[in-house]
Amino acid sequence: MAHVVPVGKLKLGVGHPLFVIAGPCVIENERHALMMAERLATMTRELRIPYIFKASFDKANRTSLDSYRGPGLERGLPILGRVKKEFGIPVLTDVHEVAQVKPVAEVCDVIQIPAFLCRQTDLLLEAGRSGAVVNIKKGQFLSPWDIRHALEKVERTRNHRILVTERGSTFGYNNLVVDIRGLAVMKSYGFPVILDVTHALQLPGGEGRRSGGQPQFISALARAGVAAGVDGLFMEVHNRPEQALSDGANALPLQRFKHLMTNLRDLGKFVRNLPA
Repeated sequence: MAHVVPVGKLKLGVGHPLFVIAGPCVIENERHALMMAERLATMTRELRIPYIFKASFDKANRTSLDSYRGPGLERGLPILGRVKKEFGIPVLTDVHEVAQVKPVAEVCDVIQIPAFLCRQTDLLLEAGRSGAVVNIKKGQFLSPWDIRHALEKVERTRNHRILVTERGSTFGYNNLVVDIRGLAVMKSYGFPVILDVTHALQLPGGEGRRSGGQPQFISALARAGVAAGVDGLFMEVHNRPEQALSDGANALPLQRFKHLMTNLRDLGKFVRNLPA
C-alpha cells in the first residue's frame, strides 16, 4: 500500500508533485537561517514546488572535533520555530538522542533520523511515538532492503507518516555511490522516497580534517533520481558555499537553485505522466 504523507498543508507521495527539502546544513545564526528560508520559500512558491526547510541545530558527527556543530537545541529550536511561523513553511531538523525528540516535535513538522543512527531502535521508536513525520536516512552502510527494518520500527508505534531518504552508500576511500536500483527497492515499501543529492556527493573526510565534495554532479544526479521516480529531493543550499560552516564543499549555490528546480519540476511532471 502506498502511503501519502501529510506535512503541514502539503501532501507527499504517489499522485502528488515532486517536493524539495532544502536549506543550509547547519544553523549558522538566526539572520542567515531566516534569509535562506525566505529566499528558498519565495522561489519554490513561484515555481509551485512543495517545500520543506531544513537546517540542523547540532551536527553531532563532524569529521573534526574542532568543526562548528551548531547553536544547540535550546538556541536552535526557537530559530526553526521563527522560520516556520514567519514564512508559513514546514520545518525539518535531525535528532541524535531520545531526549531531543519531544522538544523537537513540539516545533518541527519532520523529525529526521541521521544516516549513522538509522539502526538505533530507541531513537526510532521515540520519533514514531512523537506523532511527527519521521524521515529516516538510509545508513551509508545499509543495503536498500535492510532499511525496511527501520521503517517497521516506526510503524510499530502506529505512526505511518514516514519518509525514507537515500544518501549514498560507502565504498571506502572517502567516497559515496548512489545505486539507482535501490530507489526502486525502497519505493516498493510504500513510503515516499527522497534522494539526498548533495550528501550523496560528499567525500567524507576527503580533505583531511573535513569532508570534501563534488557539487559539479548535483544536476546530473538530481535528474537521474527524478527520472527514476523519487517523490522528493533533499539538497543542502547555501548563498556562499565557500564560507559555509558545514558541508559547503558539496552544497548547491543558492543562485543555481531556481534554474535547477525549474528543470527538475518539469522532468518530475513528465515522469509522473508516464504509464505505470
